Amino acid sequence: MTSESFLQERVETLFRTDFDQRDGRVVPTTQDVVLKNGAVKIEAAFLYADLAGSAKLSKACPWSTTAKIIRAFLDCSTRLIIKHGGEVRSFDGDRVMGIFLGDSKNSNASICGREIHWSVRKIIQPAAAKQFKSIRDNEIEIRNCSGIDVGEVRAVRSGVRDSNDLIWIGKAASFSAKLSDVRDVGYCTYISSRTYTKLGKDAKFDSDGKNMWESRSFEFADETETVYRSNHWKKP
Repeated sequence: MTSESFLQERVETLFRTDFDQRDGRVVPTTQDVVLKNGAVKIEAAFLYADLAGSAKLSKACPWSTTAKIIRAFLDCSTRLIIKHGGEVRSFDGDRVMGIFLGDSKNSNASICGREIHWSVRKIIQPAAAKQFKSIRDNEIEIRNCSGIDVGEVRAVRSGVRDSNDLIWIGKAASFSAKLSDVRDVGYCTYISSRTYTKLGKDAKFDSDGKNMWESRSFEFADETETVYRSNHWKKP
């Protein structure tokens, strides 16, 4: 059998396979989902935290400096996701994905995003400027953006034996990832309107009772969405 015919056969087999779906009460791991035809449905808030300007870092800094900064960002982000009850299920270069379940998932994810913003501005940026000459010489500002959306998503296992992982099918996963790509100076946490309407008071208003979020229009999948952005960081 040629490679072409083998791949054609595999595609046809996959297209004919019906999923065996079940409802999930916890965030699934790869081992929880059957590779052949498994699917787990969850209602969850997805947070993508993305380091901004990593291409500029790679261009201006030694590779080891870039690696240390990305590691620091992912370390802080992962710890804050876990602190707020989230589960980390994916790393993609300089980006991490956290999944939150439960009644407070929207508030927990949005507060986490604001704390990641604080950690970048108040810990990683000054530490990098002090430690690395290339950061100082090139006046590099380390910034990030977190995108959050909530909704029904399916976890499906994809790949082949010994080389596979979960993929997340649903708008909440793809929209939160897209929001993490936004680059507006000063605004580092973006949430969907679906997330915003279910925020608790502590996640929506500051200590003076002022709303920390402002609405904006956002184009996604040929539709206009209302999203909310915040430039209010939060100390962990």
